Amino acid sequence: MDISYIVNELAEDREQYFNAIAPPIVQASNFAFKTVDALGKAFEDEMGGYLYSRGLNPTVDILRKKLAALDGAEDCLVFNSGAAAIFAGVLANVKSGDHIVSVKNPYSWAQKMFDVVLPRFGVHTTYIDGSSLENWQEATQPNTTFYYLESPNSWAFTLQPLAEVAAFAQSRQIITMIDNSYATPIYQPVISAGIDLAMQTATKYIGGHSDTLGGVLCGTKAMMKKIFDSEYLNIGSGIQPFNAWLLIRGLRTLPARLDRISHSTVEVFNFLKQHPAVESVIFPFDESFPQYALAKKQMSGACGLLTVILKTHKRESIVKFCESLQHILMAVSWGGHESLIIPKCAGIPAADFDPSNPEHRYVRLYIGLEEPAYIIKDLDQEIGRASCRERV
Repeated sequence: MDISYIVNELAEDREQYFNAIAPPIVQASNFAFKTVDALGKAFEDEMGGYLYSRGLNPTVDILRKKLAALDGAEDCLVFNSGAAAIFAGVLANVKSGDHIVSVKNPYSWAQKMFDVVLPRFGVHTTYIDGSSLENWQEATQPNTTFYYLESPNSWAFTLQPLAEVAAFAQSRQIITMIDNSYATPIYQPVISAGIDLAMQTATKYIGGHSDTLGGVLCGTKAMMKKIFDSEYLNIGSGIQPFNAWLLIRGLRTLPARLDRISHSTVEVFNFLKQHPAVESVIFPFDESFPQYALAKKQMSGACGLLTVILKTHKRESIVKFCESLQHILMAVSWGGHESLIIPKCAGIPAADFDPSNPEHRYVRLYIGLEEPAYIIKDLDQEIGRASCRERV
């Protein structure tokens, strides 16, 4: 399906809302029925029509259909955050006594669920280096029912061989789920690779304006129905109509923004790669990246995020560098207009900072929609100052 049709036309029956170009925000909590029988049918199947906006809503449905098509999936559910989408997707597919295999160092709230919530119900998780199929095979136990992937992850951008892992999982009737927030389905279609549940946080590239939250879960109609009837309705974590409308607005420009960000990221990467004060830069489409061949095979583009290691072993130099930038903002997340920076050491107590561990010196950059030269000038000034402080 053509991406221009998906973002601009799919599911938008404009004749139903006065031929308005932008879809309406149906800001309603409940919906009326003319007959008792019609109300009864809605009670029997909340996914079959509009009853209460905790379940389905017309504005949310427009978004659901677009996002399912974008992922090449049969159906989609949209949550009020990426964490909620992960929680529902996992919880719907495990039971007491089950075992999960997950990539090591996943998204923090996924790990919190694996380490704190699920063990209370007899579900345990093994963390692995997911970069080879053999590691998944070796970690799989007779009671393994779920694989959690994150490819690329959001700091070192480690990849998993998606088609291989999916094929092995299918042979064992193991459900696979991936956090595809880095690449989006535009640059990495994971459903066609055999993954069962495609998750991405809509807060980032889909929203695109740093003004709303959202989480996307795509898969088969049967799987979405299963999750809708249990976790989605029970937790009450479905997205609200206004936030869904903001995400529809963001989708309009998603291809253009990704294209712009991709080109800018390459320019900033090339600058950082040759800078004398930079020890190394981690970026999946760098030819020296350890999994470069797999990145080029699985992804048609890599954009936005790269991780820098400065030539400094002083925490205070990293802190001063991040705090002194004039235009790049220090904040979590990515995907908006604004370029962002976040040092790994912000989440590490100062007393535990180990300069011999490269991860402690990670500084992640998100390249936004500003002119690349504008971003580079800001970085160049502060990297130079950080280098001078290191020599002093």
